[in-house]
Amino acid sequence: MDNSIQQLKIKVFSQEQEVGNLSGGNQQKVVISRWLLEDGDVYIFDEPTKGVDVGAREEIYKLIEKLAKEQKIVIMVSSNMPELISMSDRIGVMREGRLVRILDSADVTEDGLIKEYIGVKE
Repeated sequence: MDNSIQQLKIKVFSQEQEVGNLSGGNQQKVVISRWLLEDGDVYIFDEPTKGVDVGAREEIYKLIEKLAKEQKIVIMVSSNMPELISMSDRIGVMREGRLVRILDSADVTEDGLIKEYIGVKE
């Protein structure tokens, strides 16, 4: 766990500190560090930066980028459109529980993404 604390820059007083006594961002990083111990091939992040401070958000983004560079499959579910656009290669748009479109993030704007989500035809 000591390596995880250093790698993810988890702010703790000691390794024995209870997770529930950490800030929200550090709690998120502890959960992520537990996943990394399993060395999976696919990682699904559901609102990974919701409610965390800017510093924790940056660390989480760096980790997601590192996993992608290691050829891991990373799926991020997020309601934060700038986050999706900046962190993704492709964005799957879902409506009413169905995948309706897959977009290349290089060609997407926030406005276009909203239109795809609500089903506006141009």
